[in-house]
Amino acid sequence: MVVKPDWLRVKAPQWQRVGSVKEILRDLNLNTVCEEASCPNIGECFNVGTATFLIMGPACTRACPYCDIDFEKKPQALDPSEPVRLGEAVRRLQLNHVVITSVNRDDLPDGGATQFVRCIEEVRKVSPNTTIEVLIPDLCGNWEALKIILQAEPEVLNHNTETIPRLYRKVRPQGNYQRSLELLQKTRELAPWTYTKSGIMVGLGETEAEVKTVMQDLRNVDCDILTIGQYLQPSQKHLGVKEFITPEQFKIWQTFGESLGFLQVVSTPLTRSSYHAEQVRKLMKSHPRTKS
Repeated sequence: MVVKPDWLRVKAPQWQRVGSVKEILRDLNLNTVCEEASCPNIGECFNVGTATFLIMGPACTRACPYCDIDFEKKPQALDPSEPVRLGEAVRRLQLNHVVITSVNRDDLPDGGATQFVRCIEEVRKVSPNTTIEVLIPDLCGNWEALKIILQAEPEVLNHNTETIPRLYRKVRPQGNYQRSLELLQKTRELAPWTYTKSGIMVGLGETEAEVKTVMQDLRNVDCDILTIGQYLQPSQKHLGVKEFITPEQFKIWQTFGESLGFLQVVSTPLTRSSYHAEQVRKLMKSHPRTKS
């Protein structure tokens, strides 16, 4: 058994603030990936009043062995009130930047693209100055569905690569590495004004060279933002951690990513895809893009 090192200790949150965020989420009957996926940063993010909303769930149609989101329940019909409730949560929490993600909904013809659009529209209606990031599944390669999402003009389109190609069959058996790269490439072609983002987990048995190859592959499709974080085993039934990567190695990957031309690289043991996502607002000011 690999022992968790000291650098993965998380500071205890101020539960009064955490409780107020949870109260709003419960009142509006909303799911967050923070809770459903057992994110280690939940205390920090809830303390500053941020959350990553998980729509169309909580049940997922895929069974990735690293993920703590439930896949055993049958997916339910989409709730037409969900986008309205999400918009209200953004208003109550006074969010400057919101991340909207979802479970995989391979049972839906458009993979849930229409529900993403409705959520974007509701946020814009009640909080027009809030920047919007959507963290989407691969849509089974349905690029018409991707086009539907992009037509709603989210500021950031995020899709996680998750791991290296060699480990895909083990880590992400229903995913496809090349399809994930193609999604990011298609986003750049369809909406060049949109910032693209991806993330990977480490500590599952990959080599440093393999991680660098994924980073280069992401730059080859002009991905703007990269997150790299330590994989943590949610429970005994999930994939085990092969190695705890040192903060020094994360810094090496950050420096390498910056040399490749990423606009932003967030690489620390506790980094998650949506961790400090609001920092993209600064990036947008320093590297502005407008729809031509």
